[in-house]
Amino acid sequence: MLLAIDVGNTNSVFAVFSLERADMALRGQWRAATDANRTADEYAVWLGQLLAGAALKLDGVTAAIISTVVPQGLTALRGLCERYCGCAPLVIGEPGVDLGIGVNVGRPEEVGADRLANAVGAHARYEGALIVLDFGTATTFDAIAPNGDYEGGVIAPGINLSLEALHRAAAQLPRIAVSKPERVIGKGTVAAMQSGIYWGYVGLIEGIVAGMKAEYDAAMTTVATGGLASLFADATRAIDIDDPDLTIAGLLEVFQRNRPERA
Repeated sequence: MLLAIDVGNTNSVFAVFSLERADMALRGQWRAATDANRTADEYAVWLGQLLAGAALKLDGVTAAIISTVVPQGLTALRGLCERYCGCAPLVIGEPGVDLGIGVNVGRPEEVGADRLANAVGAHARYEGALIVLDFGTATTFDAIAPNGDYEGGVIAPGINLSLEALHRAAAQLPRIAVSKPERVIGKGTVAAMQSGIYWGYVGLIEGIVAGMKAEYDAAMTTVATGGLASLFADATRAIDIDDPDLTIAGLLEVFQRNRPERA
């Protein structure tokens, strides 16, 4: 089996795929809070129990690929793969890992591994020029050329980050969860905050997508991913496609491209 790991600042996704089948069928997928202090042994116990629940075993993993934006946790993940699975993982962004796309920015090494994986996954699944909108700890917008090259993007504060900042900076404003309000004009403090965050982000999305399209001067399809993508996909025509598994799809593509060298 292949173990694909996508580590974000807030959450991490672990997915296993069959290497025995040509379609690399998904065997299981789990999400956990990101903890850079977790050890390889702790990962092994946690993941081993989840795999057992799906009638799978950790020692059945024979290959691994990792995308992480939390470098301090990479050593433990390597340890998980090497000690418990007996394989050296491919790591997005490291020398020798071929993404199959160009990265057309001044300092390619500064582009997050998740954004590169998204670019690869989006190009593999969709045609033409693309905007990848990822709702994570930060909300990112990335431009992908028709040939798959990464052309740059936009980084904005994430929705939950904005909510937390609003709560901490204003003594009388409570901590709330993001949701889609029925009205724009709130009839109370919580409703007003929910409206400001939700419809404010709809405006942010529409404004940035329109600006990127105008600057790129070509038709572009906007693909949204991340935990909150489904909450916004139906609220604006700026989002064309909601694809929650885009990052993992990119990891699979990169693995397939580099697989012969690591066999």
